[in-house]
Amino acid sequence: MRAWLAEHEVAEAEVEEVIALLVEAGAIDDASFARRYAEDKRNLAGWGPDRISKALQGRGVAREHIDAALSGDDEAAQLDRAIILLGDRGLTCESERERERALGLLVRRGYPLELAYEAVRKVGRLADAA
Repeated sequence: MRAWLAEHEVAEAEVEEVIALLVEAGAIDDASFARRYAEDKRNLAGWGPDRISKALQGRGVAREHIDAALSGDDEAAQLDRAIILLGDRGLTCESERERERALGLLVRRGYPLELAYEAVRKVGRLADAA
């Protein structure tokens, strides 16, 4: 909001006043925004915690709000989402090339490297069992 107001040549003193009024009215709530943003990106875009964190930091959200928004997402849930994402993309991880593609996809989506490896291994094992 500060950046937008500054771009529109609003004086600094007025920016602070507007921000204070908006916070007081409940129109600006970084904690709520961070929670909703993280939930949407997890469920709709398949993002992992690293990408969500970087996106929120880029939007100027405070670290404590980011940590709170990511705290309810445990490793098991992240692994499940990563496996579903690979399945949705049709990646069975049977060949070395497909495993590399799958790993790259998960890392770009913001999943920690070790978790991405585990998801690729599990998908590969499922393909071998089928």
